[in-house]
Amino acid sequence: MTAIAPSKRRRPEIFGVQSASARRRATLAAVSLATVLAIWMGLTEFGIVNTVLVPSPGDVFRAALAAIRDGSLLRNALASLLRVLEGFTLALVIAVPLGVLMGVSGNARGLVEPLIELLRPIPPIAFIPLAILWFGIGEFSKVLIIAYGAFFPIFVNTMAGFRDVDRVHIRAAQALGANRFDIFRDVALPSAFPQIVTGARLGMGLAFIVLVAAELVAASEGLGYLINDARFSFRTDQIFVGMITIGLLGLVLNKALLEAERRLLRWKSQ
Repeated sequence: MTAIAPSKRRRPEIFGVQSASARRRATLAAVSLATVLAIWMGLTEFGIVNTVLVPSPGDVFRAALAAIRDGSLLRNALASLLRVLEGFTLALVIAVPLGVLMGVSGNARGLVEPLIELLRPIPPIAFIPLAILWFGIGEFSKVLIIAYGAFFPIFVNTMAGFRDVDRVHIRAAQALGANRFDIFRDVALPSAFPQIVTGARLGMGLAFIVLVAAELVAASEGLGYLINDARFSFRTDQIFVGMITIGLLGLVLNKALLEAERRLLRWKSQ
């Protein structure tokens, strides 16, 4: 019998069932999207829903083409993407080191955790008026609000990842003569990294939510501004274009994070 190469093996899922291949997952995704599109077309073509409120896929496609031709969609998408990346990066460089510190140090956790837990329930949208008052309606206030929204999922998952490192692995590394840095690099960080990526993915999703809220309030460009401007002119097709563009940007960034995890943790797929 021919042995299966390690790179071609598929990891079993939770209940031992072999996971779907990449081709099968792509097929299922295509079927899912086609089903949603068919239902959407049926609802609009047969007059089940008001096309003024819910435009047809054709209307949305034509609105997207018009926005691409005049450059407004690309301009607004790039403005929003830049804000998300800046806010997300700021959150990442603060949340990960702080999460690591609180995950490995009980003293740091006791000192900082009460403040974090006090701020975490406060929604980022509540800070928009203060951010505008303190920093104006420029880019800095938007980036700061986005960073605040993305911070907590990254921080909480990073801290949990380091707190949940298997102590058996740590003791085994110590028995082999590993020092603290070796344990951090070779045991704790690989163990916690999947949760850090999960936190980053959640933080990215929240970054887009906060982005739209910030751009709805004070912005002259961006996808949130595009959606809000279309609302005033009752262009629901343009609203759908903005929403779909946000979804596509989020999908691409989420895939990028998953690819980074796959490349950095190749041992998980073996």
